[in-house]
Parts: sequence; structure tokens; C-alpha cells
Amino acid sequence: MFSKTCEYAIRAVMFIAQKTRDGSRVSVKEVAKGIDSPEYFIAKILQELGRKGLLQSAKGPSGGFYLDHHTLNQSLADIVRAVDGDKIFSGCGLGLKQCSESRPCPIHRQFKAIRSQLMELLEQSRIGSFSRELEAELTFLRR
Repeated sequence: MFSKTCEYAIRAVMFIAQKTRDGSRVSVKEVAKGIDSPEYFIAKILQELGRKGLLQSAKGPSGGFYLDHHTLNQSLADIVRAVDGDKIFSGCGLGLKQCSESRPCPIHRQFKAIRSQLMELLEQSRIGSFSRELEAELTFLRR
């Protein structure tokens, strides 16, 4: 459903949110290990998310990535839009360009309902809300 880049971005941001609750920062290496992702790939993703304001970074010996109050309150939909765009919220389930209300594809109506539910779920899911469950190991981010 999401691109591989988007999946890694979501997992990385959740990991960073959990690990930096105490004000600390995490390195690319820590994030890559924590979510079981290639370090080079995750470095590019984190750099782009930082440019788009979805996470913070600091350079230097005590540097790394972290989330502030503002970024913790962003939604998962914000990450999806930043990485994959909004096609998942408005595109055709079969990938047809001409699919519309007046000229629907065979799954248009059903997919429209699913798209709407997915958008609502991702809009309501705040980045900072997953930290407690991750900390208690009720949920996980590694493959």
C-alpha cells in the first residue's frame, strides 16, 4: 500500500519519537538498527524528513535526530504525504488515470470508502502517541 520508502519513514519517525522522549538524540546508525533498515537508505529518508519539517536534527558530538513538541503532534498522514504524496488518498485502486465519479473503475466505490477510512486513521494517528506501546513492548518496529 505504501512505498518501501514511506514504510521506512513511518517506522523511523516512530522509533525516533520513542527514543527521544527524554530529550536525547539518536544517530542514523541507531535508527537503522532499531527498525532493521539499511543505514544509507534511512539516512536519505531522515534527511528529507528533516528538510520537510517532520523531524529535527542537530550536528556535533551530541547531535542526532529528535522530535520536538510540534513534530510529535504531526499525523502519520503528514509523513505519507511528505514521502508518497496524496495519491493514496485520492488515486484509483487500479491505478487508472481516468477513473472518476462519472467514469468509475470496477472497484471505484468500494476503494473510495477504504481510502476514506485509511485517511481518517492516518490523520487521527499522532506520531507521539505510539511511544508508550513501543516502550512497553506491546508493539514493535523491526521485521
